[in-house]
Amino acid sequence: MDDNATKFEDAQKRVKTLKAAPSTDQLLELYALYKQGTSGDVSGSRPGMLDFKGRAKFDAWTGKKGTAKDDAMKKYVALVDKLVG
Repeated sequence: MDDNATKFEDAQKRVKTLKAAPSTDQLLELYALYKQGTSGDVSGSRPGMLDFKGRAKFDAWTGKKGTAKDDAMKKYVALVDKLVG
């Protein structure tokens, strides 16, 4: 496993130990970077109008479209470092 993937896995564990809950925007950013880093570009259709949470997550992930998986992993690690620090 390469160094970036190792740091990404470690960040996934560390984010669960945060003392304070991240803001909604930070949570969406974490979600989008995680999904982009693990699955690549968003696929499927946008959730319906009444699924506010699903739409927000879908839109956040769509915002990362075209970002390389490796770059998304690095940005995820950097955000977790910022939140933990």
